[in-house]
Amino acid sequence: MIYNSIIETIGNTPIVRLNNVVKGVPGTILAKVEYFNPGNSTKDRMAIKMVEDAEKAGVLKPGGTIIEGTSGNTGMGLALAAIAKGYRCIFTMADKQSQEKINILKAVGAEVIVCPTNVAPEDPRSYYSVARKLNKDIPNSIYPNQYDNPSNAAAHYATTGPEIWKQTAGKITHYVATVGTGGSMCGTARYLKEQNPNLVAIGIDTYGSVFKKYKETGIFDENEIYPYMTEGFGEDILPKNVDFDVIDSFIKVTDKDGAIAARRLSREEGLFVGWSSGSALHGALEYARENLKKDDVMVILLPDHGTRYLAKVYNDQWMKDHGFLETRAFSSARDIISRRASKDSLITVSKDAKVSEAILLINRQGIDQIPVTENGHFVGSVSASSLLEKIIQDPQLQAKAVGEVMDKPMPFVAPDSTLDVLSSLLNKDNKAVLVRDDSEKVHIITQHDVLQAMTS
Repeated sequence: MIYNSIIETIGNTPIVRLNNVVKGVPGTILAKVEYFNPGNSTKDRMAIKMVEDAEKAGVLKPGGTIIEGTSGNTGMGLALAAIAKGYRCIFTMADKQSQEKINILKAVGAEVIVCPTNVAPEDPRSYYSVARKLNKDIPNSIYPNQYDNPSNAAAHYATTGPEIWKQTAGKITHYVATVGTGGSMCGTARYLKEQNPNLVAIGIDTYGSVFKKYKETGIFDENEIYPYMTEGFGEDILPKNVDFDVIDSFIKVTDKDGAIAARRLSREEGLFVGWSSGSALHGALEYARENLKKDDVMVILLPDHGTRYLAKVYNDQWMKDHGFLETRAFSSARDIISRRASKDSLITVSKDAKVSEAILLINRQGIDQIPVTENGHFVGSVSASSLLEKIIQDPQLQAKAVGEVMDKPMPFVAPDSTLDVLSSLLNKDNKAVLVRDDSEKVHIITQHDVLQAMTS
């Protein structure tokens, strides 16, 4: 068969049985290998649909410009569509994305603007905001907005879901996918659940993302948001394409576990996949060991190809530098909290407590700083040095509420944050950071903890 252009080859990717990485796990574990798409990722599916739907709606005209915020893979799909259809492409990306992704987009003719990662979505410097501004300033341009564009989920409802159902002869019982924009999880799961209402959909989230807690509590908790390294999934926003009703549960996976699992897929299965594919595998196996039965059939969507991560996940030195290949006894936040002699609960003070109570707590416990809470949320912090400085200026402050004098909240970090990351965050403004372990218990890490770990 001869195709008229490369975009006609999108879809109909294979499903491959996993054999070695799943030993001892009940059921049949299959992988939907999406790097067989021409742009090497599952994002090709929704990229072409967003473009074609925009053409049908009359908002994308000949000679137009496609502007999108992307972690790289959506950009690749849009770039292929642009080449086939004669459009210009401008993409904004967060600076945590791999250099390979940037180079690949430039290789297919796209313009790339790199934006800072650790800024709020509404910050004018964020890759969301920059894309929107470009769309406003450039005539005859569109901003597909993969996060909220219904064409995203619709593409997977129309293609990925039916493919999986046909390839498994309707025997699929569990579907697993990472959740970022929500399209590949929710569009696919919606179709599969229409065929089998008992199908279980498991979303894979990352530490530093809001999805898992929002699904379980309905609360958008900004304290869940902190920097993480894994690319392509997890969010600090709630995209409209994430339909929490079709996702039965979430499992969070650390940066380290995802990276190691990706390397296992490459070495043990011959599947040279990306970082998020490793996260999907790790979370799927964590669920399967406890919940899968021998007759169950689980399909894991593997989103992209390993060539995007040659300088990171598949670089031994990078893995060692980030504590993912152990080189010393203490290499991460997880190591620090796991090796503590005391397992006591984190000491906090209420926002409504008096400043004098906070001072008494600091003196009794022999600590320098305390997180401030309100209704279970971390809303601020107080430190001995800051309180002393303020009380010297106004002795009456001791009778006031902590909320009137507190400093900003301590930042949260991922459990696998390396000592280098921790030391860069700990400064005169942030004397401590917080970390949630795998059981969601919160711990504090101070400058003293990091210094001790570095000299151990």
